[in-house]
Amino acid sequence: MTTCEQLFEGLECTIIGNGSEEVSGLAYRSDAVKPGDMFFCIVGLKVDGHSFAQDAIDRGAKFIVAERKLYLADATDVTVVIVDDSRKAMAHVAANFYGNPSRAFKLVGVTGTNGKTTTTYLVEHIAHVAMKRTGVIGTVGIVIAGEHEKATHTTPESPDLQETFARMRDAHCDIVAMEVSSHALDLLRTWNTDFAVTAFTNLTQDHLDYHHTFEAYFEAKALLFSKDYPAKRVICIDDKWGKKLLRRCSAADDQIITTGFDESAQIHPVSVELAATHTSIELEVRGRRVAFDYPLVGRFNVSNIMCAYAIAMQLGISQDVIVEALSEAPQVPGRLERVAAKADGGISVFVDYSHTPDALRKAVSSIEALTPARTIVVFGCGGDRDASKRSIMGGVALEADYAIVTSDNPRTENPDDIIADIVSGMGAGEGRYEVVPDRREAIARAIAYANEGDSVLIAGKGHENDQISGAEVRHFDDREVAAEELEKAFA
Repeated sequence: MTTCEQLFEGLECTIIGNGSEEVSGLAYRSDAVKPGDMFFCIVGLKVDGHSFAQDAIDRGAKFIVAERKLYLADATDVTVVIVDDSRKAMAHVAANFYGNPSRAFKLVGVTGTNGKTTTTYLVEHIAHVAMKRTGVIGTVGIVIAGEHEKATHTTPESPDLQETFARMRDAHCDIVAMEVSSHALDLLRTWNTDFAVTAFTNLTQDHLDYHHTFEAYFEAKALLFSKDYPAKRVICIDDKWGKKLLRRCSAADDQIITTGFDESAQIHPVSVELAATHTSIELEVRGRRVAFDYPLVGRFNVSNIMCAYAIAMQLGISQDVIVEALSEAPQVPGRLERVAAKADGGISVFVDYSHTPDALRKAVSSIEALTPARTIVVFGCGGDRDASKRSIMGGVALEADYAIVTSDNPRTENPDDIIADIVSGMGAGEGRYEVVPDRREAIARAIAYANEGDSVLIAGKGHENDQISGAEVRHFDDREVAAEELEKAFA
């Protein structure tokens, strides 16, 4: 148990009440409050947590953290803490409440639009081969010393994040790889967290519904490379944003390893041979030539391999171990994952999470490079997300030989409206696409349209195993559905 005063040590605040009383737990949702908890009034995008302070007290909260004075009933024995920023306060307190667990292991934070999941899984695998106990936090889920859990956010809210770190510490993890989203950085979920290495993959269009401009999106990502998060750095310099970040980190005298296809990068490819089952690569690593095969496909995975290689070097892992580990790299769920079916008629079907224009372009290009005949893409766009990318993705889909536009996770939007947004960018592709709103039917249609030697790319949902429409959440896994439809067609 820790007192209120101890939790706020180092953070400017005003404590009104008994600061020496012990805090039993932390909550940012009033319906999750337990007796003795500290409740944080978070100003959200849709609701203001200050409106739920009384409900939190009624449920037993003994401490309220707020950004302004509150008028509460039956609160004579409740301690109120006034802060400038309740989100920052929550992150600060959460780290202290759990004993600053990120200091107990080497934490890797990977940010960027695309490649975060694959990179974190590769880093975790390298560390495992290096005989380290490992953890992963990200889009696909949470892994603690080999035990898998589901995740609700790419980067959890600060109390949940610090609680997870604490369990990783207690499981004696040595190295933890975490995806760090732009939302998490902007909303201070990672504040007061200690990183050993931070890495940047790329920046392409996504989340502009939240950030509004590319510059604001970049600045959110760049927070992970600021003085607030001192660490060794890995930066891919293949886009202008990576180069901009490199200049900043160089000016700050950070320890940096650069990666990219750009020959000025400290780790860059000398040669790449793409095959349907693996990739053969020769890298130049700070003047040393290293050649190996790894069992992942696609040109974009070359970037992920280089990023993971650099991160492992920054962690102090030997290059011999890095190469050994990457040579047997695991398939990352839903990342250009080939569908296994008892019968496939000579058709290759891949499932990928690509839900941004750049990711879809790279996935299509990768499949085309592996396919002797035609490439067919099935895709949609999620509802209640950045609508500005939909028409762009429609245009990108026409880079395949044929496209089928379908529903993704419409959430609270009308699926037909989302599809209309996508199709508005496909004006030049008349006769090269069709609309099939039902996702299973669209997958079946693509398989029926394909011939031996063709490839089908099912994009957008990747590892996800459900589909969200309004209040309904139903089981739907692209990999399972594709396997079923292949076997129906060819068994």
